[in-house]
Parts: sequence; structure tokens; C-alpha cells
Amino acid sequence: MINGKKIVAVLPAYNAEKTLVKTVSEIPSVVDECILVDDCSTDGTVALARSLGLQVHQHQCNRGYGGNQKTCYAAALAEEADIVVMLHPDYQYSPVLVEPMASMIAYGVYDMVLASRILGGGALRGGMPLYKYVANRALTLFQNLMLGAKLSEYHTGFRAYSRQMLLSLPLEANSEDFVFDNQLLAQSIYLGARIGEISCPTRYFPEASSINFRRSTRYGFGVIATTWQCWLAKRKLNSLPIFDFPITHLPEVEPLFALEETK
Repeated sequence: MINGKKIVAVLPAYNAEKTLVKTVSEIPSVVDECILVDDCSTDGTVALARSLGLQVHQHQCNRGYGGNQKTCYAAALAEEADIVVMLHPDYQYSPVLVEPMASMIAYGVYDMVLASRILGGGALRGGMPLYKYVANRALTLFQNLMLGAKLSEYHTGFRAYSRQMLLSLPLEANSEDFVFDNQLLAQSIYLGARIGEISCPTRYFPEASSINFRRSTRYGFGVIATTWQCWLAKRKLNSLPIFDFPITHLPEVEPLFALEETK
């Protein structure tokens, strides 16, 4: 706990057996519970996670990255988490940053915190492919201009959320693919959430998960579509489900999505 707030780390996993031990070993002790959601892995991820004492939820079929996160957040909220930190179990991001990210929310500074690979200039040094770096910068510039934000990047997979913010978003309406992350961030901007960033080194190596060029291209078009949808919604010109929710300042509300029986 930090400042009396229960912290739950969620790990969306797919074939993470080779990197799971190293990731879990560096999660700070302030985390009250770790939940791993396995998206129908073909390796020993589930057995290893259970041996490490993690709470494990297992999909019986592959739902995709977004579908995995939906189960992650539902499970964390069911455990009465005050702060939920999403950490990839592939060791691409630094688990030690969970504590400062959670602290920024626990003390009421932000509603959401992003671990940015761009702040500090470490993305290319960490091995990010040049085409991904260029696309990251171009899409981030586009989204900042369209959405009126000033974030250093929109595409990090290491994030922390307050309970109230997650409960305020219609997450089940979002994609089950990789663009889920970007939709959630656009929804947060639309909601008026306070979004902070922290510099995070990143590591690209064979065992770290990374989408290929084709899926990266599809993700990029999804980001552009999401941005236009949010821009239209802010001007009352669009009522798509992902932006069809009340704009209030993070009220205490009932969950808009439910945990599936996946244990």
C-alpha cells in the first residue's frame, strides 16, 4: 500500500514463461497483489505464474491484447484495488517504476500515469526499431494536435490508473486488439483525466513481445481512426460507443464491465 491505497499489478500475458520470473522479482513490495491473465499461451506461463504465487486467470481461447486487459482490470477492481498498474511480463519495461507511478496517483496528483519511453531519449538506445520510433513520434504529434494534449507518447504499454478512472470508462466497448490502449487513453483525455508521465527505459530483445510491421500498420490506422472519433465526440458530432459516456470528473460509479469466470 501507499498512503492507505491498495495497489494491484496486472500482467497481461501471452507466452511469457522466459521473462516472467525476472519481471515478478523486481515488482516492488508496495504492491498488494499481482494478477496475471493468460491469453491462451502455448508455453508454461500459467504453471510458472501459479508457482510464483500470482493470482491467475486463464482465457480458454485467445482474445487478443485488448481482451486480455479487459479481464485484467475487471479482476483488479473485483479485488478492491485503489490503484491498478499494468505491467507487461516480458521485461521490456522496468518493474521498479511501479512504486513511483502508483505514488503519483495515491497522493492525488494524477488519475493516470504513463511510463514514457520517449522522455529521457532512451527509446532508440534501448533498441526500439527506427520505423517504430518514427511512427511513434508522428502519431503522437498528430494526437496532441487533434486532442489538445501535450503527452510525450501515446503508445506505452506501462500504465497506472486510479480505480475511479477505470470505473468511469466504457472499456468493454473498446477493441480486443492492440488499439485498446490508445482508445483507453483517448477516452481518458475526453473524460478530462489528469495524466502524468514518468521517464522509463525500455529494452528490445528476442524474448520481449513486439508486434510485426503489418500489425503495427494496422495499429497506426486504428490510432488515426480513434483520434478522429474523439475529436468528433468532443464537438458533439459523434456518438460511437467508445465515447458514449458522461463527462464528469471521475465519479464514484458502478463498474461498466464485469469479470468473466476465467479462474
